[in-house]
Amino acid sequence: MSRLRLDPFVLALLATVGVATLLPASGAVAGGFGVATTIAVGLLFFLYGARLSTQEALEGLRHWRLHAVVLAATFVLFPLLGLALFLLPPSILPAQLAAGVLFLAVLPSTVQSSIAFTSIARGNVAAAICSASLSNLAGIVLTPLLVALLLAGDGAGVDGSAVLGIVLQLLAPFVAGQLARRWIGGWITRHAAPLKLLDRGSILLVVYTAFSAGMTEGIWHRLDLGHLLVLVVVCCALLATVLAATGRGARLLGFARADRITIVFCGSKKSLASGLPMATVLFGHAQVGLIVLPLMLFHQIQLIVCATLARRYAAEQELVPA
Repeated sequence: MSRLRLDPFVLALLATVGVATLLPASGAVAGGFGVATTIAVGLLFFLYGARLSTQEALEGLRHWRLHAVVLAATFVLFPLLGLALFLLPPSILPAQLAAGVLFLAVLPSTVQSSIAFTSIARGNVAAAICSASLSNLAGIVLTPLLVALLLAGDGAGVDGSAVLGIVLQLLAPFVAGQLARRWIGGWITRHAAPLKLLDRGSILLVVYTAFSAGMTEGIWHRLDLGHLLVLVVVCCALLATVLAATGRGARLLGFARADRITIVFCGSKKSLASGLPMATVLFGHAQVGLIVLPLMLFHQIQLIVCATLARRYAAEQELVPA
């Protein structure tokens, strides 16, 4: 049962959705939350920039074949699968949920959980740190570009002509964080716990604002239990396909066992921490609620599945030395 325990942060997200459903912000209050959300997104990306070690990521480029496979899985394989799912009839998967699945597919990999699961499974942790960091660095630019390319004109609310502005809105605080890292990097490391609470509190604010706006537009009237079940199946199928493809592909490409583990875990994850604030920048407030729903479901599914998979890899390592 411990393997199926919900992540406390996911529980907090679900509680926030519940509060927004029962007590949505509206009028001047909603406007205030909108301003706070804009500030929170900037703060989040500033902290991301200050945390990520560009030097470590660049030094890890010498293991370029592994990183190329992870990036290909994250920004090529996932988007292709997302496009295929986007073509499902609206009677099966409503348009905004399909857009949410495609948005999920173009997000960067996670950092913390990719590294943690690689470590549990006894994979190449150093490569995981570099690969996950590179994925997030690339995602700052690639995710908005892919969203504009794949979703523009399909009712998702993204204006392709505003891509440069969108990228700068996300990129500017991130670059500022990178530039400030030499002065504040040590302080951030020493205060990781309270800053993590600040991170997660900012994300909860983003979720509350998004779902409040959606409630005022009646998003739940456009969603029923059948569509939610279909969405769960879609997220499970998407994760299973990528796990199988990365595992088999890494083996066919001749990677060592430790590297294969890194490719599987770094190539199959999607970042909730980056995705939620990105969604508020990229989509209209009334649309964000349904668009981030696939990401919230996928996040919990990937934690459960990959925790089990990591333990299995570790058990196999104990029986058969690499």
